[in-house]
Amino acid sequence: MRNKALNLLLLISSIAVYLEWGNNKSAFIYELEFEIIIKLFKNAKGVLHPLVIIPLIGQVLLLYTLFQKQPGYKLTLLGMSLIGMLILLILFIGIWVVKLKIIISTLPFLIIAILVISRHIGTQKRN
Repeated sequence: MRNKALNLLLLISSIAVYLEWGNNKSAFIYELEFEIIIKLFKNAKGVLHPLVIIPLIGQVLLLYTLFQKQPGYKLTLLGMSLIGMLILLILFIGIWVVKLKIIISTLPFLIIAILVISRHIGTQKRN
């Protein structure tokens, strides 16, 4: 059950990342994803971009693991990696432009990802 809880926390923390751009424009990822999903059904070509599709696939994989009896580590790692690419890019941008809100919003996902990896390494050592 703990693996499922960590996967759920990964999913929640991935959509709680905060972004700022332009002249006083900002949003959380969940707000942007909602717009993307709506646009996906209206005009799929408009949202077909690797920075959009790859993290969405990662979230779908993590969501899938929540319905498994025992979430597989490979699927969790793949989903976490696909989302992590975007989160790390956002963290880098936050550091680059020195936006503390952006930096802090990425930390929960990164901390939980480290917990998932360390839990798996600990499990492997015991076996």
